[in-house]
Amino acid sequence: MTLRILVVGAGIAGLSAARALRLAGFRPDVVEELPASMLPGAGIYLPGNALRALRQLGLDAPLRPLGDLIFRQVFLDSRGRELFEMDVAGLWAGVGESRALSRADLQQVLLTGVGGEVRYDTAVRSLEVFDKTAKVEFGDGQVAEYDLVVGADGRRSTIRAQAGLGGPAVPTGQIVYRSVITGGPPLSDWTALLGRRSSFVAMPMGGRKLYFHADETAPDSPNPDDPVAHVRELFGTFGGPAPAILNALEKVQVARTDEVVLDRWSTGPVVLLGDAAHATAPTLAQGAAMSFEDAVVLGEELRKLPDDIPAVLRAYEERRRPRCAEVRDRTRERDRTRDVPPALRDPMLRRRGLRIFSDHYRALVHPA
Repeated sequence: MTLRILVVGAGIAGLSAARALRLAGFRPDVVEELPASMLPGAGIYLPGNALRALRQLGLDAPLRPLGDLIFRQVFLDSRGRELFEMDVAGLWAGVGESRALSRADLQQVLLTGVGGEVRYDTAVRSLEVFDKTAKVEFGDGQVAEYDLVVGADGRRSTIRAQAGLGGPAVPTGQIVYRSVITGGPPLSDWTALLGRRSSFVAMPMGGRKLYFHADETAPDSPNPDDPVAHVRELFGTFGGPAPAILNALEKVQVARTDEVVLDRWSTGPVVLLGDAAHATAPTLAQGAAMSFEDAVVLGEELRKLPDDIPAVLRAYEERRRPRCAEVRDRTRERDRTRDVPPALRDPMLRRRGLRIFSDHYRALVHPA
């Protein structure tokens, strides 16, 4: 059956959806509001369930030469003393490897899997939803009708707003700082230092580079005018590898995290996928994984019932909603540990941190 399908968004979620739809036998149109020159910066950490989903999308092989494998996560207190460590390879054994790599490299792998052209500089100006079709007007004035519209345009999704599926994302109060560092200290493990209402994470991402990711809970503070100076001040008393990493910092990206929690993910033939449907704070590094899994499940359900889009979208949401809610709940649980004073939290984590933090991933070991 020939279906007219539009995927809105050419980031991780949109390109994953386009790949899954191609594997299911469809040829979706893919549009992106930003220009092709806007490559994502910084790095990304993909846990084992993300790699399993990429394997289902047939994209695991191109990733193998990229980035660096992560075998352990080491958690330290702010002075650099060990709290506990997690055997990441053991946790995800039989599921998939865990890997840190450049976001731009991941984007390129996803682009090669689309199998068709992405129309950049193409915004969706308006969306009219009917029972079985959706009418889309693009920024250049072109109008087209589709049997399925996939809103994969991120936590600030215009498709979500235009389809009446929910309001804006809700801020969590976290500010995130990201950077790629060259010339930093030799680091073989994903390493986190936990402060009070803040965390400092670094990991190897191949090519003698480190991916640096830090955050603080500061809901009432404006974004810093000089992010590098602010991060150096914020974590200036931290020990372990922190001083050498801070010294090597050259440029820092700043973002505020937020959540998307919706009563429903679809209306008529319009459905949301990835952060547009269920964004969370990045604490468990599950944003990309959830998008990959969404794409896999949508493709599977569409392959089963291509002539019944409402049934497809119901089945997709029924399969995905409990898992995404689990990630949101575990993310909130992990983030609450930052509110516990280190004098209480750190001894508790030395005793029970491995079990508590491993349990956050237990449900994700099983396939989506």
